[in-house]
Amino acid sequence: MITRRLIPIILIALSGVIAKAEDNLLSRLADTLHLRTELTATASHGDFAPYWMSNNRYGVASVGTNWGTMRLGISRRQESDADRKWQMGWGLEVAPLLEKQNSRFVVQQAFFDVQYKKVRLSIGAKERPSELRNQALSGGALASGISARPIPQVRLELPDFWTIPGTRGWLALKARLGYGFYTDGQWQQGFVNENEVFSKHSLYHTKAGFLRVGNEEKFPVSVTGGLEMNTQFGGKHYVKGHPEKTLNMKSDLGAFWQVLVLSGDDPTDGIYSNEMGNVTGSWHLSIDYKGNGWGARGYAEHYFEDHSQLFWQYGWKDMLWGLELNLPKNPVVSDVVFEYLYLKHQSGPIYHDKTANIPDQVSATDNYFGHGIYGAWQHAGFLSGTGLVIPPIYNSGTIGIRHNRIFSHHFGIMGHPTDEIGYRLLYTDQKSWGTYGTPLIDPQSGWTLMTEATYAPRKLKGLSFALAYGHNSGELLGNSNGVQLTVAWNGIIRKK
Repeated sequence: MITRRLIPIILIALSGVIAKAEDNLLSRLADTLHLRTELTATASHGDFAPYWMSNNRYGVASVGTNWGTMRLGISRRQESDADRKWQMGWGLEVAPLLEKQNSRFVVQQAFFDVQYKKVRLSIGAKERPSELRNQALSGGALASGISARPIPQVRLELPDFWTIPGTRGWLALKARLGYGFYTDGQWQQGFVNENEVFSKHSLYHTKAGFLRVGNEEKFPVSVTGGLEMNTQFGGKHYVKGHPEKTLNMKSDLGAFWQVLVLSGDDPTDGIYSNEMGNVTGSWHLSIDYKGNGWGARGYAEHYFEDHSQLFWQYGWKDMLWGLELNLPKNPVVSDVVFEYLYLKHQSGPIYHDKTANIPDQVSATDNYFGHGIYGAWQHAGFLSGTGLVIPPIYNSGTIGIRHNRIFSHHFGIMGHPTDEIGYRLLYTDQKSWGTYGTPLIDPQSGWTLMTEATYAPRKLKGLSFALAYGHNSGELLGNSNGVQLTVAWNGIIRKK
């Protein structure tokens, strides 16, 4: 596989850069180590565990009623080199997951970052937050959420906004470009039933650019807009129980270029060529206000797949609208988030390729987050996009999306009554019409709730406790109640 051939070459080139870097970066690899230990136990009854006890946790979770996990990690953060041109960070974290039916052990994070000024080269699997979102309260960005496990990748990026020279601080840019590979092939094979599709050894591509207009030091309002796109491509496509139906997807160097420029097609496209691979993306717009001790953000995000919703051809009816408030310090409420998601349109209910008899092409029925070859925009069962769409892990033996023609309301609130005590509340309701391919005769509804209290005793530095109660209700996820207890310790070791 070409990705595996490139990684040693990149590592060799990187070692040469490090050797020439000032102040001998390698000597600082372990001067400040951050240690993390976290134990989580979930007990519930019903069809599934309460939804927000399983989702938006970077895949370290189960949807089963009773499960537990442990996270063990060690890392060096780049902030240790904040006063230097060259910065270096790395991390390793493992996460054994225990549940009634099965147990598994995953390497959750394993990454190495080297950064010169604002430009970073990141190699490996690393948990990355959603763009322009409150990570604790939001349902997550549509195309790149925080529910699925990290995908190992090589990524060149401007991770923080870089002020464009000559603009006097009024224009700033943030961007990324990366390639990686999926690690859930064995999970997919074990999860699906006979005659169902799955893939192995597939590849990943991501690119994004964001422009911020505004100068917080001179004016309280700023506007940020941008575009992000992701593609799953390559690998092998299987139909379980039918080895004769195996397809080798294009994974050569040409495929890497084609997903970059949105060209090419898949073996199943025939004479009606589409984009190569599973293409997803979204347009972002955010307006921020920062006042004296408080702030507000209004944001909108438009999701698309392939070309049909990339531009304005079919109208942008499918949107996520959000509002975030950051209140002055008080013992009641610190942050509030409200989001409304509408995904019913999907370019319309008709798809027709151009023919001699009917020359009009209609590229509709987009089937958000689903795909004919790769099943769904997912990694190890959890959606790689927003947490507001029910992921494939809730299905019975098939990797696909059952509910994408939906609208949903999501609400989050958090506060800190004291320096030691905090709380968080998440509530989501949703109504689904199924999908265009498998519509529901009657719409189904459901709602989910989670309340969480945290305690971090001042006398036991680094130790924290979290106790949560969750509830599911309705036709989408069934009824369930549950509790979740988390005990965590975070510490620092400094080189003398």
